[in-house]
Amino acid sequence: MKARTMPARLLLTVLAVSVLGACATRLDVPGELRPPAGQELVLQLHADGYQIYDCAAAPNGGYAWKFRAPEATLRDGSGKLMGDHYAGPTWRAPDGSTAVGEVVARAPSRNPESIPQLLLSAKRGDGDGVFSKVKSVQRLDTAGGQQPATGCSSATDLARVARVPYTATYAFFQ
Repeated sequence: MKARTMPARLLLTVLAVSVLGACATRLDVPGELRPPAGQELVLQLHADGYQIYDCAAAPNGGYAWKFRAPEATLRDGSGKLMGDHYAGPTWRAPDGSTAVGEVVARAPSRNPESIPQLLLSAKRGDGDGVFSKVKSVQRLDTAGGQQPATGCSSATDLARVARVPYTATYAFFQ
């Protein structure tokens, strides 16, 4: 009888440790960046690319960098190319499916010199593939990407474009 009870206890212990491990991982994400209840993580990818800014006339006078778009490649943990990230913001997979997001929450990056972490709601998904059914996207663990501190201060700078390197982790939920 005890031989049968031990594996059940071992199984319960393994399950409890797994659940606690998942909770610990979630605690690392600021509360405002958590996806709605019922959505599950389906894919996590590493982005490596640029945040693109244009020098423009500022609404209150003067000049300022204005965000144009991201431009990044998405790779899985083994380095396999899994898609692109570009204006919209849009994520496109090699199967042609896309997800287009809209920012719903922001939180500071752990690195104060980096763009904020985000929670985005998918406004729409196209195609029939990996990104077509995405409901939420988290941008986490950001490094770099902030607009330049200089280089946009006069009318002669208006044609300037800044491509600022960044990396991030994107988590996709359905």
